[in-house]
Amino acid sequence: MTDSPRPYQVLARKYRPETFADLVGQDAMVRTLRNAFAAGRIAQAFIMTGIRGTGKTTTARIIAKGLNCIGADGTGGPTTEPCGVCEHCVAIMEGRHVDVIEMDAASRTGVGDIREIIESVHYRAASARYKVHIIDDVHMLSTNAFNALLKTLEEPPPHVKFIFATTEIRKVPVTVLSRCQRFDLRRIEPEVMIALLRRIAIAEGAHIGDDALALITRAAEGSARDATSLLDQAISHGAGETGTAEVRAMLGLADRGRVLDLFEMILRGEAAAALDELGRQYADGADPVAVLRDLAEVAHWISVVKIAPGHADDPTVAPDERARGSALAATLSQRVLARFWQMILKALEEVAIAPNAMMAAEMAVIRLTHVADLPSPEELIRRLESGPPEGGGGGGGGGMRPAPRPPAAGGATAGATAGAMGGAMGGSGARLQAQPAGDPGLLAHYARFEDVLELVRARRDMPLLLEIETTLRLARYQPGRIEFEPAPGARPDLAQRLGQRLQGWTGARWAVVVVNGGGTPTIAEARSTAEEDLRTRAAAHPLVREVLVRFPGARIAAIRPPQPDAPGPAAGALPGIGEEDAVPDDWDPFEED
Repeated sequence: MTDSPRPYQVLARKYRPETFADLVGQDAMVRTLRNAFAAGRIAQAFIMTGIRGTGKTTTARIIAKGLNCIGADGTGGPTTEPCGVCEHCVAIMEGRHVDVIEMDAASRTGVGDIREIIESVHYRAASARYKVHIIDDVHMLSTNAFNALLKTLEEPPPHVKFIFATTEIRKVPVTVLSRCQRFDLRRIEPEVMIALLRRIAIAEGAHIGDDALALITRAAEGSARDATSLLDQAISHGAGETGTAEVRAMLGLADRGRVLDLFEMILRGEAAAALDELGRQYADGADPVAVLRDLAEVAHWISVVKIAPGHADDPTVAPDERARGSALAATLSQRVLARFWQMILKALEEVAIAPNAMMAAEMAVIRLTHVADLPSPEELIRRLESGPPEGGGGGGGGGMRPAPRPPAAGGATAGATAGAMGGAMGGSGARLQAQPAGDPGLLAHYARFEDVLELVRARRDMPLLLEIETTLRLARYQPGRIEFEPAPGARPDLAQRLGQRLQGWTGARWAVVVVNGGGTPTIAEARSTAEEDLRTRAAAHPLVREVLVRFPGARIAAIRPPQPDAPGPAAGALPGIGEEDAVPDDWDPFEED
């Protein structure tokens, strides 16, 4: 019979650390354990915590090996450098040692499972020096299971050791944590990770560039297991010759340089070019969600580089990308980057619920390009304080011509900006000190507020007219300036929109300001009050009151003002009716004869 070929073993298991020297990125923990073993101060329980793939379970097995290693000659004691060849080391690494019991707390969470451990600790190890219980995902144990373990964990027999591993240390009761030595396993630094992957690639005989290894390192986010698994996949994807393009295609990432190009197009406000670039990246296989995440990552990286330039020296970033990032950090303001970050986060939320991810990504790019050149609040205030823009109607400058009428879809100018600031500051009762400016001839037709209403009505802007009539309580009016108190239910941007509309319709600047009090009732409130007063007076009329009494359930449906008297027919025009036949004034139709 011929021996069957050995089954393939994934790189994450094949290159799993077997000694403390093989552990990468955990120098503080290794130093502590080495000193503890050397001084004979080995605790009865350890708990390892950290993100996925940083070596928690591997460290637990290495500790178990160190506790039970007897050396190649069979005479050794506890050590931090297990030989790896004695029967205990081999059995532990293969997961078949009878005295090293591993339990998955995710599938065995109850008191009954812990009871088995409690009952077994009274018996000495069958062949090893210590009986070691390794409990993975210990945070999954139930509260009763934790409580059942407390006594044994605090005072275990001398031959028993406990090693716990968890990714959710906050879910482990503090009563358990106080009985264990805690070790926090750190994320592996990019430089160390790249060196580890390079060493594994060389051992496997694979040719993979440093740029590709940097992409894998960035995607692994500090997890050694994730990195080695991605490296395994990349080697298979590239058939032994793997470059950056293959890794990007495997991970569904866009080219970092093209992401920077898209980032710059958006900040320049080039919507068409940005959409074309997004479409090309999508056609090349990039996931729209991944592109948005890359844009968010770029915004974060440039923001950090702007505050701390030393962060530009990231080993996972190519040299030309570092130069571009540093240049952008020196050019862009922190406010622009923060606004970009917030909008990208909002876009990522929308992509998750959108029926089509590409559509949501395109809408996000359109929004980002349109807000790229918006002024900051400080700039708006400076513009207001410095007066009207050159060419516009200046305060007191009666001889200057007003700014030309903007198009219907145009952006806000200084006058509309004044309205916007008035609406925004209305909540605190603040008022703009700048007086409205404009050609008096343009405002001569609007001497009364009623003239403004007629203008809105003539322009057939019925939604705005309805808002004015129902939510605007006029406090003070003069041509070019409106001060009002918003009624309950008023939209916060009413002042801004009213100022923009009036400026567009009249060609003059209008200051629309929100105040905290002093407003008269709205037009709708005044109309309602007048109608109610008229109904009250009508219901008090003796004839109407008698009708309401004689006809139960009757109500006043409408009240019409009296019509002017029409000229009556000439006397004798209708035969048979004369003055003697006229109806007397005190005639009552309900009076019985």
